This record gives sequence, C-alpha cells and structure tokens, in this order.
Amino acid sequence: MEWSGHRGRRMSLSGKRVLLTSNGDEVSFNLALNLVKNGCRLVVAGNGSQLFRNAAESLMNCVTVNEGGERKTEKVVQVVEMDLNGNGSESVVDEAVDRAWHFLGQIDALVNCYAYEGDITPPLDLAEEELDKIIRDNLKVTWLVCKVVGKRMRDYGIGGSFILLTSIIGTERGLYPGAAAYGACLAGVNHLSRALAMELGKYKIRVNAVARGLHNSDAFLKTVSEEKQQKSVKDIVPLQRWLDVQNDLTSMVSYLVGNDSSFTTGTVIFVDGGQSIVRPRMRSYM
Repeated sequence: MEWSGHRGRRMSLSGKRVLLTSNGDEVSFNLALNLVKNGCRLVVAGNGSQLFRNAAESLMNCVTVNEGGERKTEKVVQVVEMDLNGNGSESVVDEAVDRAWHFLGQIDALVNCYAYEGDITPPLDLAEEELDKIIRDNLKVTWLVCKVVGKRMRDYGIGGSFILLTSIIGTERGLYPGAAAYGACLAGVNHLSRALAMELGKYKIRVNAVARGLHNSDAFLKTVSEEKQQKSVKDIVPLQRWLDVQNDLTSMVSYLVGNDSSFTTGTVIFVDGGQSIVRPRMRSYM
C-alpha cells in the first residue's frame, strides 16, 4: 500500500497513535484506512464485525517511509475485540483500551465510531430490550471509552484528542420518523462532547463531535427505493448528494487528530452537505 495525500498533511499525522472504535461499518473502515495512509498507528476496537475481518489484511501491513526515504514494512494496525453484546461493562471497555495502549505505547487520539442505529421503529412500538441496546451502544459505550482513555491520558500527563462521530439525527434539524431513541442518544453524545471539553481541558484533552450527513446505508434511506433516494436528495441536501463514505469525513477527522486543531474543542462540527439547514421533517420530502 502506497502513501497518498500531500506531504504536509501526511507529516502532521506521522506517528500519531489512534484508537478507533467501530461496529465495522463503511464509514469507520474508510476513516481507519485514511488514518493509516496518513501515517498513524492504529488500533480498531469493536465486536470484530465481518467487514473488518475481511478487510484486516489490507490494513495490517502498510509500507511506511521514514524521513531518510528508506521504505520498510511494519505492523501499524491491530484489531482488538471489545465484546459489548452483553451489558457493555466498564471492565470490558477497560480491557480493550488497555490492550490498545500496550500495542501503541500510548493513545494520542480517540475516534469513536461505535454505534447502533437499529431498525426504523415508531417510539410507541420500540421494545425495551431494543431500547436498552440503543442506549448502551450509542451513549453508554461512548461515555465509558472516553472515561477509560481520558483517565490514562490524565494520569500520564500526555493530553490528546477525542473525536466523537455522531450524525445529524442527533440534532434539531435531523428529525425523521422511527429514530427517536437513536437520535436522543446522539444528541446526548453531542452534549457529552461539550461537557467533556469543559471538564477535561485542564488535562490538555480536546473533545469534539462530528455530525455527519446521511448516506445510502443509513436505516432511514433504506426504507425507500434507490430511485426515490436520488430524486429527493436534491430537495433534502443543498449540495444535492448523500454523504460519500470514502472521502467526505476523512479530512475533518484527520484535522481533529492532528496538531493543527490544538485550539479546537467543545464543538459539534457538521459535515452534511448543508442538510442540517433545511427543514427537519425528512418525511415531507420522501
């Protein structure tokens, strides 16, 4: 695998040690691939979904170039199991983070993509078991990962950056039917990013959320035909297209991982093609 991107951008991330949490979705995989291409050492923690198992070989061994121009191959990515299918306990998260810390030597940045949207379900029909899973995977796990990583950053006095990936579904302009629980949890994560930024700034820990726009694999869009998706996107998104999972988020996440964002904290950054500035009721469009 060859390096890509501008030299300055690559150098700004060279040697950064990143923990990325994931359920194995396309968005998090492409973020992981981009971080590795730009010089990061990476641990991916999650339930070891099939996507990451199938793609692990393409991430595991990458060609790196040191400052002398000498090429060498080294293991820069580790996949760590974080089995949260039970109760999502702090001990499970702590064990996974501990393994990540030992592999990397320390953690400079956390990119939290671990999420569970569930099926589109009216709130009065949502089963309690499903509600518990949505809350656990989207809010509780985010809280616990930030806690256990933050404690290590504090105790070692190294500081760092938290990037919490959410979506416009967690904002007042992202309302759509059947996602009350999921949206409420993402709204909680957006608030958590601001609250943690205020509390952890004294430890030189920056915390920001990235609220992404919708893409074709999101649960709501899958409830309508592809033809209807393409027809309605021009009314729903000012840039007239859905999120490109391979490219649209990579620059923003790289910026927040790198040193160029050293004075950016407590912010919810929208990467949504302007979707958050239209009317919130997507049902009226689709």
